[in-house]
Amino acid sequence: MAAVISCSALAARVVSGSATGSRARGAVNLRAVKMTNAKGRGALVVSAASAVASGYASALVEACGDAKALESVHGDMETITAYMAANPSVGTFLSNPTMEAPQKKDVLAKLGKEADFHPFTKNFLNLLVDKKRIGNIEEIAEEFESLYCDSTDTQIATVTSAVKLENEQQFMIAKKIQEMTGAKNIKLKPEVDPSLLGGFVVKYGKDGSGFIDMSVQGQINTIKNEIVVA
Repeated sequence: MAAVISCSALAARVVSGSATGSRARGAVNLRAVKMTNAKGRGALVVSAASAVASGYASALVEACGDAKALESVHGDMETITAYMAANPSVGTFLSNPTMEAPQKKDVLAKLGKEADFHPFTKNFLNLLVDKKRIGNIEEIAEEFESLYCDSTDTQIATVTSAVKLENEQQFMIAKKIQEMTGAKNIKLKPEVDPSLLGGFVVKYGKDGSGFIDMSVQGQINTIKNEIVVA
């Protein structure tokens, strides 16, 4: 039977800021709040929201690591992200302050039952409702993904191609990126963009700093630039 972490215990982790990596990340976010305070209310809100997402995501990662539930909860968070992307109205409902907590928990419970969520995930979602932070679930899930990749040495690479790539092609691209980066794991995010005309473009590394352009459009642009320079 899977271990269950109580909402109060998880909340305590968020408040204490003792989660893995939360001290460093939290410090950065809090400094950002102070720096943006003089620049404008809008910037302050963005930084504060980032700090909230970091705190909750860090607490969840630590709780999962303690109980060896990280992979299961990571899968749940991916499911939540995909579900809300496909059903924007759900995000609107959860963010609506006029909706009662029991109603929101009921929706999340049905989703959790259908997707067979880990007990940690269910309790975490209920905690967010209780703390009136469920409206930040997408930002929290994004931060959780980043922390998960850090803790598992996973490199995320976005592969944009003119047409949908076959599994074998994706495997070869992942293998090449793994050789280039030395990462233990590679997670590909395939996208399709017909404007590339053919081939593919890969972005990887911190903030997509790594870039490989094997597209037909990229080759055309290179040739065009060489003509202009000549």
